[in-house]
Amino acid sequence: MVGAGPVGLTLAIGLRRLGLRVRIVDKAPATKREARALVLWARAREALDALGVGETLRRHGVELAAVTVHARDRALGELTTGWARSAHARPLNIEQHDIERLLSEELARLGTRVEWNTELTDVKVHDDRAEFTLRHGDGTVESAVAPWIVGCEGTASVVRDRLGIPFEGRRRTGLQVVQGNAHPTWQLGEEPGRGYIFLAPHRSLLVFPLPGGGFRFFCFRDDPDPTLTAAPTIGELRDLVAETALMPDLRMEPTEHLWLNRARFSDRVAARLRSGRGLLAGDAAHAWAPVGGHGMNVGILGAHNLAWKLAAVHHGQAGEELLDTYSDEQRLLAVRYIREMRFNFMELPLPPLGYRAFTATVPATLARRGVQRRLDLRLSDLGRNHRDSPLSRHRPGRGHRAGPRAGDRMPDVALTTGSAGGDARAADRAIDQGAAAVRLHTLLGYERWTLVLHAARADAGALDALREACDGFPAPVRVLPVTPWDAAEARRLGHPADLRLVRPDGYVGLVAPLARTALLRSYLAALTAEGRIPVRQSQERHPHRPH
Repeated sequence: MVGAGPVGLTLAIGLRRLGLRVRIVDKAPATKREARALVLWARAREALDALGVGETLRRHGVELAAVTVHARDRALGELTTGWARSAHARPLNIEQHDIERLLSEELARLGTRVEWNTELTDVKVHDDRAEFTLRHGDGTVESAVAPWIVGCEGTASVVRDRLGIPFEGRRRTGLQVVQGNAHPTWQLGEEPGRGYIFLAPHRSLLVFPLPGGGFRFFCFRDDPDPTLTAAPTIGELRDLVAETALMPDLRMEPTEHLWLNRARFSDRVAARLRSGRGLLAGDAAHAWAPVGGHGMNVGILGAHNLAWKLAAVHHGQAGEELLDTYSDEQRLLAVRYIREMRFNFMELPLPPLGYRAFTATVPATLARRGVQRRLDLRLSDLGRNHRDSPLSRHRPGRGHRAGPRAGDRMPDVALTTGSAGGDARAADRAIDQGAAAVRLHTLLGYERWTLVLHAARADAGALDALREACDGFPAPVRVLPVTPWDAAEARRLGHPADLRLVRPDGYVGLVAPLARTALLRSYLAALTAEGRIPVRQSQERHPHRPH
């Protein structure tokens, strides 16, 4: 594996937890000391928690509870978080260098250490292996072989270049991002868990609290001088913030570890994320301007998607076509993000007329609870789905509309404490904040598929038939009858006569009637090394190149 950023480290941890030996190299001398990305949204937090690092990251971050939106020296409204049904509903502010340090430490506990000062210089892939060349910090050159190689080394990916995969898209013009960490002296104070957005013509300023005190300032602005490339000074950042927020008396001091950055970006997606034994993840696969703050999160979700699939193929539990579904799902996710972020007017700098029109709508918009919920769901990534994936097969009983569709994230349904599938210790660990309920996600597992069904329909005959249908599948499948906490939770789980087969990464693969075990058997058979995953055609399956 090449690249020890958050994506490469997440992928390495996932593979190690699934029993694969991993070698991870990075040309940098050590973990980065630059702050870079800041926010982990809910779905990425769930993915990292499934890999065993969620609580560690939470202890080193600060959850963002609310963001006040300002324009023309007045508050327009407040955007609150935590509406989603998840144990990690709120975004977590934690700087990228801390994420990398904590993930590196976890990977070391799993028996793998990052090889720093080690640069990949060449790659060749064959039908059964990948050959590559490394240059170490002392100048020595090593030729090595591995069953697979994954490029997670950023936009200037050597792996992508050597695999001959085009990086489609182009540079975004007219947009400059100026950012830095600082302690402001202003009348707003420093309330834990509260952020701010300041809107002005040609400017959008986001201010988020840092775990160690102070704030991260992101200013998306126009680009009047594209030749200016040097990092901003603390004085330039102060002037930009003061002008945008209409605070002429603002004072600003750098944080202990000074970080200031000026950047411009391209919107690009690799034409494919797999070429035989070589794969791409993170910024090597897709990159765009940090509007919305989801770049690192999408990369982490991609690593979470890829690790279980790569392990299944390597262990002979599935055919190599399973890896193509990673490429399809992740590319489509990235293309959709790029398209949506072009309409994120809360962050994109607007001309004066557009600014006046947009800010006039903000107070009424943020005053509506339904809008708050929808905005929070979109930011959380919990509503993102793989419905167009070849792995998603939706065949519910006639008229059964409740519950998640195939391709959706399985909801974290509240269950009675007897719903641990006979595992009392799992139930005890899953008690949610002292309440007599179990979260469904605590009963899922990254190392297996989970067949979820209503316990009320799980008589001995039905369970025997389901287990028999799963017997020939080489990967572990847990048959899990559960009892929803109440009627509302039962609707979230789906119709009692349907089953839902949940993938290791928490998305629903199959929805089918409980009695039609043939559908379950054929779905699992298609995943095996001898089977064939059906190709699903979609109007967005081959999206146009991002502009």
